[in-house]
Amino acid sequence: MRPLLVAFLSAFLLLSPPARAQTPDPRGWDDLLARRVSAGPDGVARVDYAGWKASAADRAALDAYIGALEATRISALPPNEQFAAGVNLYNAATVRLVLQRYPVRSIRDIRSEGAGLSLKALAGPWQTKVVTVEGRRLSLDDIEHGVVRATFKDPRLHYAFNCASIGCPDLKSRAWRAETLDADLDAAARRYVNHPRGVTVTARGLRLSSIYDWYAGDFGTPVQLRAHLMRYAAPELAAQIRATERIAGYGYDWTLNAHGR
Repeated sequence: MRPLLVAFLSAFLLLSPPARAQTPDPRGWDDLLARRVSAGPDGVARVDYAGWKASAADRAALDAYIGALEATRISALPPNEQFAAGVNLYNAATVRLVLQRYPVRSIRDIRSEGAGLSLKALAGPWQTKVVTVEGRRLSLDDIEHGVVRATFKDPRLHYAFNCASIGCPDLKSRAWRAETLDADLDAAARRYVNHPRGVTVTARGLRLSSIYDWYAGDFGTPVQLRAHLMRYAAPELAAQIRATERIAGYGYDWTLNAHGR
């Protein structure tokens, strides 16, 4: 695929116990996602956290899948498999973290552990060390920003991560896979751009997801961002974006992406 075919730097290259250099079978994760994730009436993927937490078998299956990823020598995988493994690990660990504290109204109600009282630590759980890969303890931020985002220079990666919130791109109802990665990233980009939480055209200008503000450097100049949005927008929306020069503002809904919300 395009710029995603860049090797992981040295994020995981640490001395560690022997681990397999083969992607774990994702079918168990597929089964969990197919059973616990479904589209809400507003088109946003919702997670059945209540049912998932009530099922000891499903919680054990989630732990087993995360454990299999932790036991994988991710740094030795081919680039697309590294990307898929990193994103699957992030999304699965995020679900587990929410399940441990559920019920909560927002993932931001969960504070980071062991990270002091900084504003970043108080804003959510992203500083908590949640997994161990190749001998290194990693937080969700470590996985997303220090590993995947620092290595794969493609803005589409932002459509792969799910932060358990209505405002973020959907939790895909199937594991990310190397062999379909390029097509799946394009599909995820189209779903997000064409949903109001991604792009809304108003009389005052474009109202965009805060993702495009937080990670402006990844999406490029305003001209490059507009081109990116039009590339994935349906024809009618693309025409509206083309005709609307002003960005009126950004927004993000941190409400938990749970059933019934």
